Amino acid sequence: MTTPFHYEPGAAPGPVPPPGCPAHGLGVGPGGLRRFYGPEAERDPHGLYEKLRAEHGTVAPVLLHGDVPAWLVLGHSENLHMTRTPSQFSRDSRRWRALQDGSVAPDHPLAPIFTWQPVCVFADGATHERLRGAVTDSMGRIDTRGVRRHVNRYSNRLVNDFCQQGRVDLVSQFAERLPMMVMCAILGMPEEYNDRMVQAARDMTRGTATAVASNAYVLDALTRLVQRRRREPAEDFATWLVEHPAGLNDQEVSEHLRLVLIASYEATANLIANVLRMVLTDPRFRARLSGGHMTVPEAVEQTLWDEPPFTAVFGRWAVGDTELGGKQIKAGDALIVGIAPANTDPVVRPDLGADMAGNRAHLAFSGGPHECPGQDIGRAIADVGVDALLMRLPDLELAVEESELSWVGNIMGRHLVELPADFASRPPQDDKEPPSMGRPNTPRQDWEVQSTVRHTAPTPGRATATAPMSTTSTATAVDESGSPAAAPSAVGGIPQQRGESAPARLWRAVSRWWSGN
Repeated sequence: MTTPFHYEPGAAPGPVPPPGCPAHGLGVGPGGLRRFYGPEAERDPHGLYEKLRAEHGTVAPVLLHGDVPAWLVLGHSENLHMTRTPSQFSRDSRRWRALQDGSVAPDHPLAPIFTWQPVCVFADGATHERLRGAVTDSMGRIDTRGVRRHVNRYSNRLVNDFCQQGRVDLVSQFAERLPMMVMCAILGMPEEYNDRMVQAARDMTRGTATAVASNAYVLDALTRLVQRRRREPAEDFATWLVEHPAGLNDQEVSEHLRLVLIASYEATANLIANVLRMVLTDPRFRARLSGGHMTVPEAVEQTLWDEPPFTAVFGRWAVGDTELGGKQIKAGDALIVGIAPANTDPVVRPDLGADMAGNRAHLAFSGGPHECPGQDIGRAIADVGVDALLMRLPDLELAVEESELSWVGNIMGRHLVELPADFASRPPQDDKEPPSMGRPNTPRQDWEVQSTVRHTAPTPGRATATAPMSTTSTATAVDESGSPAAAPSAVGGIPQQRGESAPARLWRAVSRWWSGN
């Protein structure tokens, strides 16, 4: 086994490349450790992963902002072990030795990510179960089909904004806006959706000088929402958290709303942009998608392997001295879940060009007890949003050379700056206001037979629709007003009260025959 970091905050630093040395600009810091931030990490993160893998194996020492040391876990199995063993690798950031000795200041650029908050992602054991249970139960009350109708409607609303122009930046005008529109509606604050909210959500995870202010802006909006829902309950996620039997206080509710909003937004915005980039730059990918050989959900899943929306998650903190990947980890050391490098680990994926359809072994949503609880919502937004966009604009073409595309990176991931595309201009479509996000709770009619079996989507063989439908669309069928399309009926609709019984109809028919009518 190798020794831990040669460079510790407050200790005598190791050799540092002189300013004139070529290594000075290659992200090498004190102790000869590679920086997990800066130009090299942002420009070519995959290249950095491979360098670290070649130099250190499955677990590599790196430097965070301010040259604070941490461990980046590169191996797939090592990441799984770390995320599934909270008894060794805790989510409680107060264990971080760099915080305890003052090496990391409260205004550190990564403070919005690592500062302890009363939320489930910073808890273990019984506390985690209580807080996570409130989030999971509240998410279980979301009407998934209602979300898909929202996504379909909001997608068309965004397309209406630029469909007559013949040119669009799919990042700023679609991928960055759609998730925020949907998540604000799910949480119960559609009035808070604006450009500032989108910018703040992006900025607070980048480790910038304005990250703390952006975090405060988002938290202030969510605090107002919690106070309003205490007074005026509604059918939305915020109300369900407020009223959950776990008894979350206002701060706990606000912080969990922030967690759900930012994690869902950042992941889904990156995912949509990455899928669309694959469509516009990879002819084989697009041909398989448009030719029916790959569905939009399968395209999303492939992208989760190749370009996960979060490339890394900071952090885990060692509960005690332990070993991982042949490295000695000291109590209080910080560790980073390496999502992207784990997805390209040659042990589990020797051929990066292989089709990963149907394989969900990727770590795009992390793993263990802290695996993302809202991943199905993110998938729904990406599936329906991409499908709705391509249905409206099937002739989208990249407006620049692929080499001109650029990314902005941070410790958690990277995202496209722009994705300009051309298409033939077309008129906008009608749009209506969406229904509630909550699961419908309609009063029981006399004719209804209720079953205790929970049904999922109907099987195609039982469909009775008379009009043909697209075989590639993943969105829920809706009528022109945006409401769910009603199932066809032989009598023209579902009766509102009990109809004539079968014996009564039989007796009436016999009476007519007997009387000669």
